[in-house]
Amino acid sequence: MKSLLRREDKPRLRLTPPRLAVVAFFFLNGVMTASLSARLPGIQLKLALPAGQLGLALLGCTVGSLLAMNAAGRGARYIDNGLITTLAALVMAGSLPLMAWAPTLPLLVLALILFGAGSGAMDVGMNLLGVEVERAHGRPIMNSFHACFSVGSLVGALLGSMLAALRVDPEAHFLAIALATGVGIVGSARFLPSMAPVRGVSKKRALRLSPTLIGLGMMAFCALLSVGALFDWSAVYLTGTLHADAGLAAAGFATFLVCMTLGRMAGDALTTRLGAAMLARGACLLASGGLALALLSTWTPTAFLGLALVGVGLSVPLPLVMSAAGRLSEPQSGDTLTAVTTWGYAGLLAGPTIIGFTADRLGLRLALALVAALCLLASLCAPALRPPNPYVRGLPPLLSQDTP
Repeated sequence: MKSLLRREDKPRLRLTPPRLAVVAFFFLNGVMTASLSARLPGIQLKLALPAGQLGLALLGCTVGSLLAMNAAGRGARYIDNGLITTLAALVMAGSLPLMAWAPTLPLLVLALILFGAGSGAMDVGMNLLGVEVERAHGRPIMNSFHACFSVGSLVGALLGSMLAALRVDPEAHFLAIALATGVGIVGSARFLPSMAPVRGVSKKRALRLSPTLIGLGMMAFCALLSVGALFDWSAVYLTGTLHADAGLAAAGFATFLVCMTLGRMAGDALTTRLGAAMLARGACLLASGGLALALLSTWTPTAFLGLALVGVGLSVPLPLVMSAAGRLSEPQSGDTLTAVTTWGYAGLLAGPTIIGFTADRLGLRLALALVAALCLLASLCAPALRPPNPYVRGLPPLLSQDTP
């Protein structure tokens, strides 16, 4: 009888149309992002760009993201967030062929700014939509959305690598991706949860710099900087420091990505069982320990194990932070989520410069040790995830956020 009651009290996992629509948006975002990364060498070769000019062009993508995500957060006060997210996704898809067709560096920069703007606004919008669906389900499901982004990234990267090996032009590749994702975006948009502006919600409100907001922002900064550092430098570390061949280094990076995806798939169940704060603290400590293992090792298989542990450890902190920030935002607004996401993108922007500068002077091992230290710092900020956490021990969803 007791087990039966527990089974009835436990919320059921429902694959509703709004949830599937948000899943589709996360997946398509991952496909588009990874497609760009996979074909960047081809675009660089076509325009004969030195590394410095390509880096400057990619900076335009980050600037576009930072500007658009703040605009999207404010726009959600006046316009249905589903419409904002759909338009942002279409801008992101439409800018892909523009990058492939760009004949000069200035036009490539403009296309990257458009891509970054679509990505930034879509990032804020789909996380807000994810929080809305999570609220309706009454249980943590944000990790599953980010897992779909990771799966989309793997699909986009594998497809891009295969087409590059077959010598398919980036123009044809990006046009096909734009058309396919455009169809997926338009087809899924009609099922997104409605997040129309609510009457009586304050249009202007100064965001209070509370300890919780600082903690969430620091966690986002550390998590995205760490993920970006592993994306940029893990293969370089394996080849340059441990002298692994290029194929083995690529396999090490793939191990990191697969373990991150698997960690996110298990993240929601672990959040329900352990609570967001405890899970995030343990995950950050695992990431720090795994990276220390990889850096102290001189044997490639041990480094692979370390990278696998880092992938699992870095899988859940960012989704948990986004979920908490979305619940702390005003109804139908992304004020807190926008602020926290901006902190995260600041880490993503600062990461390559910090790691590169430190590696030039102290070596890549010590530079990546900074990432391990940042994971420790993120673990200290984990208590910011506690208030409010309505999903532990069967508590109901946070309804106070939905009422005027």
